[in-house]
Amino acid sequence: MNHDYRDRANSRPVEGPDSENGSTAVPPPRTDEDQQHPRTLRKRTRRRVAFREPTEDEQLLSRPTPADGRAPTPLMPELGAFTHEESWRILRIQGEFVHGINALAEVGAAVSVFGSARIQDSSPLYEDARRLGRLLSEAGFAVITGGGPGIMEAANRGAQEVGGYSIGCNIQLPFEQAGNPYTDLSIDFRYFFVRKTMFVKFSDGFVIFPGGFGTLDELFEALTLVQTRKINRFPIVLYGSSYWKGLIDWVVASPLEQKTISPEDMNLLFVTDSLDEIRDHLVQCYETRCWDAWKQSVGASLDADPPGAPATAIDPAKADAE
Repeated sequence: MNHDYRDRANSRPVEGPDSENGSTAVPPPRTDEDQQHPRTLRKRTRRRVAFREPTEDEQLLSRPTPADGRAPTPLMPELGAFTHEESWRILRIQGEFVHGINALAEVGAAVSVFGSARIQDSSPLYEDARRLGRLLSEAGFAVITGGGPGIMEAANRGAQEVGGYSIGCNIQLPFEQAGNPYTDLSIDFRYFFVRKTMFVKFSDGFVIFPGGFGTLDELFEALTLVQTRKINRFPIVLYGSSYWKGLIDWVVASPLEQKTISPEDMNLLFVTDSLDEIRDHLVQCYETRCWDAWKQSVGASLDADPPGAPATAIDPAKADAE
């Protein structure tokens, strides 16, 4: 969340109810002394607010724009604090966490599948994600996606076709994202960070198909949480070696070469072109709790491979040679 302390420093608190008549007092008018203070930050803040897009709350609490083009007026001015003040917005965020956790609390074994929303249903990648949804469901996993089109739709569709539990965690966006019709449970989120928490908390593995910035965001957040031991290690699978080769080569040539990551960090990723191998790897890890056994065997250190680590885990030397 972006905290702009300039707004807080330049805001004027509204006084509480008047003790005599119960009305809400308004801030006193500005004095000559107020006018003598520097106004640079105040001007900058007003300019930013004047041109920002209205929040969803503001739209809900506003009348339609009049025909003469004037700005819509609030339906309930006394609720203005809810649309502007961070303290009120925190309650919205808290409620979204509670809603998501309650909805997913009894899902059981599940795998999250990520990938581009722009993949068409005529693409081979769409069919691959659809088949993976079937394979995971037949193996007993619920399939969780971002709930949108493209790869997400394909994985949900495959899961639903074989009677699996298909879940979509949709995000409200002004473009691109719309819920797909192949989910048994669809949860809408306003905040990316709440949605990402649900993916991590309720998944026993991530499968990452080719995608854009959103897909990369999910990938690197999971890697960071595991690397820093904020969460227990779990399978993170990249599907499509040719697509991911450029990224892996860069990681080896830059962060690894500059020692900003460790060679062992490369073992957090598992790259494959086989959907069956993805299914088998996830099932094996879930049934044997291989990551728990690995953690116990090395004293909770992330500097060693887990027992039975996949042969296709990234070897930095091999990646560099290729």
